[in-house]
Amino acid sequence: MKKTDYSGKPKKDLIKALEEKREMIRNLRFGTTGSKVRNVKENLSMRKDIARIMTELNRNKE
Repeated sequence: MKKTDYSGKPKKDLIKALEEKREMIRNLRFGTTGSKVRNVKENLSMRKDIARIMTELNRNKE
């Protein structure tokens, strides 16, 4: 997945993107019960995107 720039986006859009990413990572994690996890890199990139969004949300708090 491509790195997305979240700076300058409204808080509402950041929260929506955060919810979507968390839902996607939840589906990746628990959707493959009983079988091997295949999308390790995709899982890692989503976690990084979540961290980027959280960083931007915390930066906007100040």
